[in-house]
Amino acid sequence: MAIDPKLLEILVCPEDHAPLEPVELPGPVRTRLVEHFREQLKDEEPVVETGLRCTRCGRVYPVVSDIPVMLLDEALAPGEVES
Repeated sequence: MAIDPKLLEILVCPEDHAPLEPVELPGPVRTRLVEHFREQLKDEEPVVETGLRCTRCGRVYPVVSDIPVMLLDEALAPGEVES
């Protein structure tokens, strides 16, 4: 599911406050993130298809079951996601 454009307008990178852009995540990254978030979402199977990439630093924040995870500790490094 796509990120609501109004939400995308107000979300910024928590590190450098730059705008974010949606990106599709590659299959292996999706699988790894589903496994990671499965423990935290005990009542449902997490769905991970996209992320939000910082236009300045390149970090990618995963979108898990339609909720952007905007935590630096959960962000993917710029080199982990190729587009």
